[in-house]
This record gives sequence, C-alpha cells and structure tokens, in this order.
Amino acid sequence: MKTIPGFMVLCAVALLAGCDSSSSVECTETEYEARKEAFFDATLAAPSNNTYSEVMRLARGVKPEESEIQDDLDRMNERLDTADFRLPAILWMLYQYGDSELLSEEILDNAKEALLAFKYWPDELLTEADPVDTDNMVYWTENHFILFSTGAYLAGQLYPDEVFTASGETGLEKMETFRPRIMRWLELRYQTGFTEWLSNVYYDEDIPALVALIELGEDEELDQLATMVLDLIFADMATNQFRGNFGSTHGRTYEQKMSGTRDSTRSTFKLQFDLNEFSPGNMSSSALALSSTYRMPQVIYEMAQDFDREVYENRQRMSIRIEEADRWGLDYERLEDGMTFLTLEAYTHPLTIGLFVEMLDAYKWWEHSDFAPFKEFQTQLNDPAIRDAFATSFEKDITRNMRPEVNTYTYRTPDYMLSTAQDWRGGYGGDQQSIWQATLGMEAVAFTTHPGNESLGGPTPRYWTGYGTMPRATQLENVVISLYDVDTETYVYVTDQPLYTHAFLPKAKFDEALKENGWFFAKKGEGYLALWSSDPDADWVPNTDPEMTDFGDFEIIAEGEKTIWVCEVARAADYGGDFEAFKAAISSAAIRTDADDLSVEYDSPSQGALAMGWEGPMTQEGMPIVVGDYPRYDSPYGGAEFPAEQVTFEHAGQSLKLDFAEQSREASCLYE
Repeated sequence: MKTIPGFMVLCAVALLAGCDSSSSVECTETEYEARKEAFFDATLAAPSNNTYSEVMRLARGVKPEESEIQDDLDRMNERLDTADFRLPAILWMLYQYGDSELLSEEILDNAKEALLAFKYWPDELLTEADPVDTDNMVYWTENHFILFSTGAYLAGQLYPDEVFTASGETGLEKMETFRPRIMRWLELRYQTGFTEWLSNVYYDEDIPALVALIELGEDEELDQLATMVLDLIFADMATNQFRGNFGSTHGRTYEQKMSGTRDSTRSTFKLQFDLNEFSPGNMSSSALALSSTYRMPQVIYEMAQDFDREVYENRQRMSIRIEEADRWGLDYERLEDGMTFLTLEAYTHPLTIGLFVEMLDAYKWWEHSDFAPFKEFQTQLNDPAIRDAFATSFEKDITRNMRPEVNTYTYRTPDYMLSTAQDWRGGYGGDQQSIWQATLGMEAVAFTTHPGNESLGGPTPRYWTGYGTMPRATQLENVVISLYDVDTETYVYVTDQPLYTHAFLPKAKFDEALKENGWFFAKKGEGYLALWSSDPDADWVPNTDPEMTDFGDFEIIAEGEKTIWVCEVARAADYGGDFEAFKAAISSAAIRTDADDLSVEYDSPSQGALAMGWEGPMTQEGMPIVVGDYPRYDSPYGGAEFPAEQVTFEHAGQSLKLDFAEQSREASCLYE
C-alpha cells in the first residue's frame, strides 16, 4: 500500500521525469487540481453509480453506497462479461481503504473472496476435476487483456500467500504468471500503438488498468512502462480531437461517434485537458482523479489546447501485420501467443485460424456466446484442409472484427477536423470500426457507413455501428473519398446485406444544412461541409427515432450496391466568410464517375484534380498520394519512427522524450 505524501510523490515523479528546480522551463498552472476537485464535487453530488464513484466517496471521507459495490462483486462472482471493468476500483478500495471504518467488514470480506475466486484467464478452472466450467467473459481484446492481467497481478500482490481458487496459484505465483503478459502488452502498445486505435470507448478501459498498476504496483519497471504508455494514450487523444470531441477515425466505437457528448472519454477530456464535460462514475477519469502518482506531461496538455494553428496534420501507424508475426516474436502455433493475436481479434485469419481452433478446444470456447457461429462447423474446423479452405474462402466476412496495421490521418484547422483510416481493408466486412469522420463541433459531425443490418441495437455490426461492407476511403487534407462495393454474398456473420449506404449528417446540430445542386451542404460556426453521393436521389429521410428528436433529420440514404461519397470541408475564411461562395465553388466543380468500376474524378476547389478508383492510389493532378507506411507518430509536435523506440514531443516551450530501451521519461514539466 502506497502511503507516500502527495508532495513527495510529485517531487519524486518530477525528478524521474528530468524536471528539476534549476530548469529554465516555466511550469505554468493548468488548474488540474481545481478540475479534480470539481470532478469530486460532481461525483459526490450525483447518485451512486458503481464502485469507481463509491471509492471517490471514500477518498473524501463519505460513506459509500455498498450495494453498488456489491453489484460489481456479484458480476465478478457470476463471471459476467465486463466484470473485469470494475477490477481496478475493487482493488483500489482494498489497497487504500481496507482498514476504513466507512466500509463494513462484510463488504471487505466479500471483495476479498470475490478476488480470490475470480477467473482471470480462460485456462483457469479447466481442470480434470472440473473440465467444462465455462463462462462468457471476453478476456482477449486489447482492453480486456490488460484489465484482466493487471487485475490478476495486483490481486496477487495484495494476497501473496493466499490461494486463488480458479487457478490454484498463490498470489506470488499469479504475479509470476501475469507479469510477462503485462510486459508484452506494454511493449506492443508503446512500439506499435493500439489495435483499438483512437477508441473513444476502449481507451476509457485501458486507462484505469494502467493507473491502477502505476498507483498500486510495487514493480518499478512495470510502473515506468505503464506511465509511458499512458502518456501515449493522452498524446493520441490530444492530437486527434476537435475542441474536446474525440471525433477521429476509431478502431472500435459504437453510437458514441454521433456526438462528443456521448463519448466515453469525454470526462477524461475534461479532467486532463479542460475540454468537454464531466461524467460521474466514468472509469478513466475516476481513476485519474484518485491517483496521487501519475501526472501527465504538460506538453500533452499544451498540444490539446493548440486550436489556432492554421493547418495541422497528424499521421500515425498503429497495430501490426499478421503476416509479420515473427517480427514481434509471435508464433502461429504457440497457445500463449493466441491471446496476443486475439487483441487484434485475428480469430480466423488464414494464418491464425489453426491456433484459434486450438484455443476453442483448450479453453472450452465452443460454448462461448461470442463463438456460437462456429459451433455448427466444429467438425469441419478440426480438419486442417477444410479449415484452411474455409478461412480463405470466407476471409472478408469472418475476419471483419480484425484490426491489423492501420495508417490514420487527421487534418485540422481552427474550424473543422477530418480524420480517416487510410485505404484500410476496403471491401472487407467491418464490425465496430469507424473509417472516416468530419467534425465541426461537439455535436456537428458527419460520416458514412454501410449498415450491417437494420437493427438499432444488439450485436454488431448493426445499423449505425460498424459496416456490412467497409469502404475504400482515402483522405487528402480536407477532402475524403469513400467508395462502397457492397458484398451481396451470404456468409457466416452477416447475411442479406442492405443494398444501400447512408450518411450521418444531423441537420439540427448545424447552423444550416440543406441539399442543393446535388450536394449536401452544412455550416457550423466558421466551418463549412459539403457531401456528395453518386445516387442523385439520395436525401435526408424523416427522423422517426424518439430518442434522437434533437438531431432533426440526420440520415441520408443512397441506394445501390456501388456508391461513391465525396466530402470536402473548409473554413469560412477560405471563402471570405461567404457560405454562398463555398456552395457555388463546390457546385461548379466537375465530378465524373463510373459507378460500374467505382471510379471518380473530382475537380476540388481546394485540392485540384483528384482521381480514385477501387484499384490503385488516389491521385492529385496525376500524382499518387502516399497513404501507407506512416511513422508511429508524425505531427507538428514531433513523433517517432515505426516501431517506436524514442518518442519526442515539443510544443509551447514544453517537451517530452520517451525512450523504450532505456525505460526513461524526460518531461520538461508535469501537470500541475
């Protein structure tokens, strides 16, 4: 249990970061402590929410609502999916307030028993005496992997001599089991970024796992690497947002992308960057508010506040190519590596499907609800020849969850942001990815998708989450072209795909929005947007959703298996503050298409002659646009090569230098 006074912690962290009293760099006030207090006040004033909010009450000497804590413990005891989301908060309660008079002995005993009985990995409980004890928890995606791993490690550290009944390990043995898993995850995230890239949902789960490891862990190496990876999460957020709306492309998201007010990271944007709004009970902002150890480098705060830059471009490369597994020390036949492959959700890639089937057998996953579609093919999948043919023939459908290497591009001005996963898996099925988005305000956003089905809820992909078939999309500065070729074959995951695509463009969230001369135009503040579809009859459909009445009409439907969408955004200043001039320039721009082969030539008023087809690169005035093999980071603030060893950011007189090999973190100033 760490009980170092806060001032001493700050001094120690500052020295570790290379920031000392003799430095000539001015560490300016960011009012971070004031925002922390405001978040505590908001949490205490709000109804009880979950264990995170109740631990915040404990931190302020307020008796918590134990029924909320017990609900989370019950979820763990029943081994329900997402039970691991609460592990950092439960552990925090026991580490920091295990002797508090504000907690009953019953809730403390129940928490200890739940941790000792919890199942932290899919191979636990699968003993000869109990060979079919299965559950439906997801252990393997990127966020779950680190939540389970840090949870197991910290629980083992708390109870080193106790036996964890699901595995039969002592706490010390559990630490030995999970430490290499944590190290592997931290190494890949630092060097190659996140497979759940720029996720406005799952960064909210990664953050509390890392903060708990930093705050509660006693392993200096793990603490340091977790701190460095946490810095990079905040760098991702700071450099891919528009005035607090994390409106970038996302590796995983849901309907949260429709508005920055729905964003799962909005509360952390408020706490760390003074952008967006607080949300009591939020996982990541609660963990950060409770922490006395982690302080974000001030340069990242300054980067997040850099909205007046006339032109801002950020290129990033994240995740890995499955075909390059050996580059990362991964083996297609090693069971332990299977969980790392599954952080990319590479279940049925032709190179990993054999290992996945071995995992289905070893972990009794044929009964897992997520893998129910494979159950009827169990006999065939256990035959290598049939399995390989299946993986190859149905790859575009059955690898729709997968997130291999991606190159993301974000272009921002003071009045808008446009962000795209460049030329990423066009024609493949999608699940929870969001390929491109234009953001002109907190709720003024636009994007296109191909619905996986017409359901507004339930499994993904669905109507607004993910894709039945993903587009081939490429962005050049303020213009993005996305081509859709809907796959009409009937496969395993998604059948009977709708023969239309649609755009999200909420009229009521813009100052003005209309269709004119075949284009959809919208204005928000000093930002302008134009959106074009190759379906001349495309138009807004009446909004009949009772939960979205404040959006006005928000859906534009374009019929057809093959559809071309073009989006161009601009500043009012580019057109003398005249929206009519923008509309006239766009309307008069020549646009020529061939729907059969999905090719388009667009004479953009800002970018000149652009051309793109289903094959080959996008070209500008006949010259190809490079959209691949980006660095790990490349922005006006600095960056890193791919894979990253050293990462350097500099802005507004502040700096940060991270070195993975040396495990060093040098910050000019830390957050105050």
